[in-house]
Amino acid sequence: MARTQGSHSGITGPKVREAALKLFADKGFAAVSMRQIAAEVGVQAGALYNYTPDKQTLLFDLMKTHLEDLLAAQEAEGTREMPFPALREFTRFHINFHNERPEEVFIAYMELRNLSPENFGVIETLRRTYERRLEDILQRGIDKGVFAIADTRIAAMALIAMLNGVNTWFREGGRLSLAEVQELYWDMVRKSVAA
Repeated sequence: MARTQGSHSGITGPKVREAALKLFADKGFAAVSMRQIAAEVGVQAGALYNYTPDKQTLLFDLMKTHLEDLLAAQEAEGTREMPFPALREFTRFHINFHNERPEEVFIAYMELRNLSPENFGVIETLRRTYERRLEDILQRGIDKGVFAIADTRIAAMALIAMLNGVNTWFREGGRLSLAEVQELYWDMVRKSVAA
């Protein structure tokens, strides 16, 4: 993202991203104008172009940052060698990471259609990297005879879709804690792949 060399670039640049994130999640990318983002930040619309060339670049930057953070955090967690512990770890990690970032998750999945083809290609590559990590766990389970899965790619996408669903209904202070939800989902994931 382009930034000015002025003293406000370190302050206003993050504010632009935060405002765009909030507005894109609340109203949808197509319904948000650069003028609305500027108003949220408290600057003139023309000043935004010191921080980003256009709205498309803001959307791409938000998605790319989210996915890079996801990959880095998941890599830092490490992966257990044995399939069931590795899959349990993946399940718990995915739910926890995404629960802390509901706006980023919403944008990352719902606004793909608004990316340029070039930007979509970059985001799709990052998403596939994450999906392949889950596919690798599933393949290890098949190889060891503990998972019964006909197609690891389809299974990985189905599991990720199921885990993403937690963001649509879970609220802190509800009937179940996040840890309880993670255990219930782990039980469903385990049963769905077990041989």
